[in-house]
Amino acid sequence: MGRSSSKSVKVLPLIPLATPDVLFPRTILKVPINARPDIVAILSKAQAVDAVANITVACVPLGSSQMGPTGQLLIEDGQKGEKSGRVVVESDPLTATKKDLYGYACVARLLGYEQQGRGATYILLEGTERVSIVDVLQERPYFEGELMKADEHIDIGDPELDEQFNLLKEAAREYFALLRLSSIVSRTQVLMGHYRRSENEVKRMDLSNAGLLADFMVHEAGSHEDKLRALTTLDAKERVIQVTEVVRRGIATQQEKLRGLSENSSAPAGKLTLEQLKRARQEAFKRSGLLGGNGLPGFTGGIPGQAGQGEEEASEIDLLKKKLKDAQLSPEADKVAQRELQRLQKMNPVQAEYQVCRNYLENLAEIPWTKTTVDQLDTKTLARAQKQLDDDHYGLDKVKKRLIEYLAVLKLKEQANKAIDDQIKALQGADVKPEKAQQEDSKEAKTTSTQIVREPSEAELKLLEKKRMVDKSPILLLVGPPGVGKTSLAKSVATALGRKFHRISLGGVRDEAEIRGHRRTYVAAMPGVIVGGLKKVGVANPVILLDEIDKLGQANYNGDPSAAMLEVLDPEQNHTFTDHYVNIPIDLSRVLFIATANSLDTIPAPLLDRMETIQLSGYTTLEKRHIANRHLIPKQIISNGLRTENVNIPVDVLDKIITAYTREAGVRNLEREIGSVCRSKAVEFANAADSAALSNYNPAVTMDDLDTILGIEKFSEELAERHARAGVVTGLVAYSTGGQGSILFIEIAEMPGKGRVQLTGKLGDVLKESVEVALSWVKAHAFELGLTPSDDEDIMKNRSIHVHCPSGAIPKDGPSAGLAHTIALISLFSGKPVPPTLAMTGEVSLRGRVLPVGGIKEKLIGALRAGVERVLLPEQNRKDVRDLPEEVLSGLRIEFVSNIWEGLAKVWPERWEGHVLHVESRL
Repeated sequence: MGRSSSKSVKVLPLIPLATPDVLFPRTILKVPINARPDIVAILSKAQAVDAVANITVACVPLGSSQMGPTGQLLIEDGQKGEKSGRVVVESDPLTATKKDLYGYACVARLLGYEQQGRGATYILLEGTERVSIVDVLQERPYFEGELMKADEHIDIGDPELDEQFNLLKEAAREYFALLRLSSIVSRTQVLMGHYRRSENEVKRMDLSNAGLLADFMVHEAGSHEDKLRALTTLDAKERVIQVTEVVRRGIATQQEKLRGLSENSSAPAGKLTLEQLKRARQEAFKRSGLLGGNGLPGFTGGIPGQAGQGEEEASEIDLLKKKLKDAQLSPEADKVAQRELQRLQKMNPVQAEYQVCRNYLENLAEIPWTKTTVDQLDTKTLARAQKQLDDDHYGLDKVKKRLIEYLAVLKLKEQANKAIDDQIKALQGADVKPEKAQQEDSKEAKTTSTQIVREPSEAELKLLEKKRMVDKSPILLLVGPPGVGKTSLAKSVATALGRKFHRISLGGVRDEAEIRGHRRTYVAAMPGVIVGGLKKVGVANPVILLDEIDKLGQANYNGDPSAAMLEVLDPEQNHTFTDHYVNIPIDLSRVLFIATANSLDTIPAPLLDRMETIQLSGYTTLEKRHIANRHLIPKQIISNGLRTENVNIPVDVLDKIITAYTREAGVRNLEREIGSVCRSKAVEFANAADSAALSNYNPAVTMDDLDTILGIEKFSEELAERHARAGVVTGLVAYSTGGQGSILFIEIAEMPGKGRVQLTGKLGDVLKESVEVALSWVKAHAFELGLTPSDDEDIMKNRSIHVHCPSGAIPKDGPSAGLAHTIALISLFSGKPVPPTLAMTGEVSLRGRVLPVGGIKEKLIGALRAGVERVLLPEQNRKDVRDLPEEVLSGLRIEFVSNIWEGLAKVWPERWEGHVLHVESRL
């Protein structure tokens, strides 16, 4: 905003600054605008002309009653009163007029706006150049004036300027040191950081910044008149001399203030020298309890000037450099870090970009680029891991086997990596120059600090690629119902390996930026959860659990978080994973990712393809019994303040809790119910202890106690019938919740009718179709079965049947009751009952084949618990019997059939054994 009237004169809006504010070139000033209608008018006009205008104004200070508009003194020593020519100057910019404005100003550009508490709004202005005010063209609604550039003069080759600049620099450092000491002694350390940064800024300035240093120091230590005079002085040497005197006056003032604060100081009463100042600072720290023996708080290197401690305490940027060096960045990350460090050194700490750049560098320093945990891979690794997994989990043999395989492979990989490292060292040694050539090169190297990095040869690159392939870790996906131990398995793996463990919950993540981070252009940008996890554990090879990956959000207006996981979980890509915030490739190939899910249905196919799926079925009743005895009961006894001898839960009571009060795949509800029992016994024990009747306390829990403690049974258990009845067959069922099975009675009744079939018991479509298949097979083979006198007679011609499955409120579905339906129909039509201790399962086809079904383990455990003695299974399920517990194999007589005719021989051997007919269906 503004216009040029000639090459040397331009017209700009003028913003009067409240006394004692003065803006200098290359400094930043905050100006409040809440009660400044002139500033609001300037901003409104600028935005009306161009919505994205580069707003430029001139900040003019208000004059002083002691100085003229061009810097001349109006009051000399010994002059008083009216003879001095003293004038009254307004100090409020709202009521200032043309005569109150100073004759020099500073052109400034608008950096932005800043909101502070209680609705205060400020504009940030950065000074660019000095100007003199030629004329004020208007006063309302805002000042506008003609300005002429005031050229500054500096002669870097002048030795006197060099000497005066060094004097000012030394005085400035002493001034800020006194300010910091004064704030510590007075226990007002709010501005400690500002003083420290200012001191560091002064140290970095060279002779070319002599004018800038003078402006900076007069802004910090000068009065309003000193600032006006410095704004008017265009010669850098003269300005440095003036400001040096100003700073020395400030030093004297601070020394007097410090003497008043430090009454018990050992410093002499005269003028403080620099050495005395250092001793006083050290003693002040000791008295305030802030000196820990090694140096000042927040600094490295101790007290400045102390023996062996260096010249000054390290600055924040020096600390940042040390952090980055200790982080051992990758070559690409180090290149970016050095570039950002150079930018940071050139910035003013007041700028908003300064903090953004500093946060970025601190994040780079916190990421573990090369730091790793040494795996505990020795001769006892596999045995120790197996013991760890067995102690933490009962059962889950397939999962444990896969994890042990991973550890064995990892152990072999370590040996392969050592061999590859030896080959790389051998190649590097072959390329070493002769000793004489090395000596010549070392002489040249002394004259330069540049380090030449040798490019790896093609053979080395191939070996490095081979090593990267060896380093790849698998991506495991544990799928199973809640409560079966997926998360604790991952913890056990980390414990067995000796690695650090970190859990990332992906449930409900809807934003891609949560995975890959926010770009640095956004306010409050931060890395994603993957990089955040690495920062938290501090190593590059942790075990990271990606919990509930099946509940990761799908594509929306915030991106697709599941697509962002593709790069993380792809072993071919994740060695160069790029976070949006860091924007540097990060190697994730050494991280062992273990994901968990309850279902595979909601996981996108490309993401599922990148993971090795391991299914975790629910725990069986027998496994739950062992888990409860080994883990849950001792845990709940301790949690409720009891001892092992205070609670005794017998096996039959525990089985009752498992079957009658829980029906789940995991053990979470079982643990809650056991907790309820332990709390009840805790109340009983506490009452007995209070009444001194511990001898009457019974630690055992009985069946009758369960009804009182846990209430009525939530689930009823089916038991095998004692009496046989035609048309009633015992089937087997595995509950959809997983982990438990039971028996299911199939009841069929006949009545006069015209072939109608009625199905009840809340049967699903598949189960209804299995009844139709069974009925069709029986009708097709009625003559061979001896149910009709001729092969052309319909067995259903003069009758109707009703098929019912008890527990009508529970939904039932699946094809596994086909064999039971077929045997039940034959039993009904022939009038021959089926033995009540015989149960069966299997799908049937129209050709009479018995097909395999699932859930064999759960079904047979439920059958044993219900009192079944014999079980008929499909021949193709023979392989599933090998996984059954020993007590099931010894408690049941398991027989296999491949077709219905073999099943009939097993049910009624006196009628069909040795007379098996292999007749194909006529349908």
